[in-house]
Amino acid sequence: MATSNVSNGVNVKEEAVENFQSQWSNAEKVAFRISFIYFFLLAVPLDWKYYKTVFSINWLDLHYGDFFNPAHYLPGFFAENSFLNLAILLVIAIIGGLIWGLIGKEKKEYNALYYWIRVIVRYRLALGLIAYGLIKFFPLQSPLPSISNLNTQYGDFSDWKIFALTLGVVPGYQSFLGLVEILGGLLLLNRRTTSIATLIIIPFTGNVFMSNLAYGGGEAVYSFYLILLALFLFAFDAPRFYSLLTLEKPTIPNRFHPTFQLKWQQYGRLGLKVFFIFFFVILFGFKTRNGYHNDPYQYPKAPGLTNAAGIYNVAEFKINNQAVPYSPVDPVRWKDVVFENWATLSIRSNKPVIIDSTNVEEINENDKDRVYEFLGSAGRHYYSYKIDPAAQVLNLENRNKNYPADKFQLHYNRPDSATIILFGINSDRDSVFVRLEKINKKYLQTEIRKLGRRGSPKL
Repeated sequence: MATSNVSNGVNVKEEAVENFQSQWSNAEKVAFRISFIYFFLLAVPLDWKYYKTVFSINWLDLHYGDFFNPAHYLPGFFAENSFLNLAILLVIAIIGGLIWGLIGKEKKEYNALYYWIRVIVRYRLALGLIAYGLIKFFPLQSPLPSISNLNTQYGDFSDWKIFALTLGVVPGYQSFLGLVEILGGLLLLNRRTTSIATLIIIPFTGNVFMSNLAYGGGEAVYSFYLILLALFLFAFDAPRFYSLLTLEKPTIPNRFHPTFQLKWQQYGRLGLKVFFIFFFVILFGFKTRNGYHNDPYQYPKAPGLTNAAGIYNVAEFKINNQAVPYSPVDPVRWKDVVFENWATLSIRSNKPVIIDSTNVEEINENDKDRVYEFLGSAGRHYYSYKIDPAAQVLNLENRNKNYPADKFQLHYNRPDSATIILFGINSDRDSVFVRLEKINKKYLQTEIRKLGRRGSPKL
């Protein structure tokens, strides 16, 4: 027999005995109490640092990073980007669930609470997937390799950087991966398609998690966090899937959901969903598209020396006015120099490089925080530079956080379009003179863009 009960204008319809549990077993109630607390703590930001970030956003001039960074929230009460947070929150949830059980012994079922926690988890998971999906669909996460990357030896890259560069050279595939994530996120916005969404999300995000473990990526904890949310949602229909597909028995879907009686509740529910779709799908997507065309976040945006981009052979090198002949093992003499289109200069030599392996995904507007180009690379020293065109001086600063004192000035002279002469005092207080000659080098990714995939590029 169908029953209903009304509380604060919400009419909770229990449609048929087969479609919901009117009384839960003790084990189910214990498991739910723990799960409710655990996934509430996972899905709802309770960290003050999160709200500090949100309140610092300029809402009148939004950048796509203003959407992504809050959407990338991961509980970090005890340690940043660590599995320890997830484990400690589980302990807290177990303790809280046991206390809740002592207080609410007489409760027969938690159908309504189960519905609402799934709503919270659905939208939290959708937000995370759409955020990542958009920066892949507009291939921003792994851009095309820089000139310095293209002229770094394969063995000088970390496993993670090789993976990122490999993804970067196939932007079409990267966009396809983003489309899968966006599709999974959109399907979560309707409770009827949530189970279909989880069947897409769990294997996809599971592959992301395994890739992070295998290649040393910085998003292993976050991808595992998304898997936990997806598994919780999948658990709702898992017994019915088992009954239908394994036992081959007739299976009735669980149709328990609240029906809103008051107008403000009906319009409020619809308004929140419309706001979410407009703000985090349409507006975020529009801003991300603009960012892809005008302000990709992985590389700095400050322009470099005019018409200087390319790789240069070190034709002449002097230290303290003493010529230093080429040697592949000399830690002082430079081997080659790359000027990027932006204000980065990279120097290849035999001088050791301490790898910066910070690779947690974050969208930064400031150039000094855009570190993708040198992360996971040991082959070169990367310097940002500021140009004083009147004095013809480059003010260089090592971009690697392991070399905070590596700053110096070099005067530059350009006798012709293919030659750059640098001279001044380096960070070791030695005078240095370098004559650079540009190498007319072609790259497959550039030639293919010019000719198309059906062309016949010659390198």
